[in-house]
Amino acid sequence: MTFSDRIIAWQRQHGRHDLPWQNTRDPYAIWVSEIMLQQTQVAAVIPYYRRFTARFPDIASLATADEDAVLQHWSGLGYYSRARNLHAAAQAIMEQHGGRFPQEFDAIQQLPGIGRSTAAAIAVFAFGQRQAILDGNVKRVLTRCYGIEGWPGQPAVKKRLWALAETLLPQTGIETYTQGVMDLGATLCTRGKPVCSDCPLGEQCVARHENRSAELPTPKPRKTIPQRKTTMLLLLSGNEILLEKRPPSGIWGGLWSLPELASGEDAQQAALKRFGLETQLLPSLATFTHTFTHFRLHITPQPLQITRTLPEAREAGVLWLDRQDALGAALPSPIRKLLEKLE
Repeated sequence: MTFSDRIIAWQRQHGRHDLPWQNTRDPYAIWVSEIMLQQTQVAAVIPYYRRFTARFPDIASLATADEDAVLQHWSGLGYYSRARNLHAAAQAIMEQHGGRFPQEFDAIQQLPGIGRSTAAAIAVFAFGQRQAILDGNVKRVLTRCYGIEGWPGQPAVKKRLWALAETLLPQTGIETYTQGVMDLGATLCTRGKPVCSDCPLGEQCVARHENRSAELPTPKPRKTIPQRKTTMLLLLSGNEILLEKRPPSGIWGGLWSLPELASGEDAQQAALKRFGLETQLLPSLATFTHTFTHFRLHITPQPLQITRTLPEAREAGVLWLDRQDALGAALPSPIRKLLEKLE
């Protein structure tokens, strides 16, 4: 049996068949799931996927939605550029493709937020096209099975993996094969403690025969994770709290969050200058840490009680909400957790 034969046979018997986005040819459902599954595990995606598609059941409803509503239904899933790209791509499909998801592989890749592997997955599952994918699970399966050394993010290694992935494609059963190689990496050929005894590729797997599963794939070269600090203002008026819309790009782009102090800025002066608020300083809350992909952010919440609101110095992009209502806004996950603790 070939590599693809083994994967197909295993998937039919042991693979995943009942995920919410399976058993459909709807490119919209498949596209949303593939974007959500980027850097996020299936178990975490399922409830978000169900809520998101219930609120935005098709391309048109997503394209015409307000960005705040889109981000609100993404809040907590992380990597918010995915949601903004999804929204922008829906609008592009309406404008450039008459509201129909494009079938051409090149056209799919041109949509915001869709790279080669994601485009291939959509093309396979929605249109039955013979395309190779190379997500994290597939990279792990290929590097172990074929003993490929070097960090998969290096251009030369990635090029080799793409070439290998394309040569392994079956002539028939592309959907089952594609789902199978992803399932194998997610359930058996896992990063830690792979279940090699149940793997259909055991006879040909280099890593298993050479006892190198812990070494492959080669880890990314370690770098010191940068540490950043910030102070965030909890501006309180009765049971209401002030939220500020973040810039469209950068971390938490487009979400509602707490105002941040610039380096060396005084909290009360910032409240007065930026929002026209006279305040009473309350004791700082405990600093907590949120870890991003490339750095750690240490957040110190600084509560301020509003004593007087001046008519001038109002800033755009500011919203007063009841603290309970604020939990329903499009908030970054650590800010939501902080407000929940306040409640």
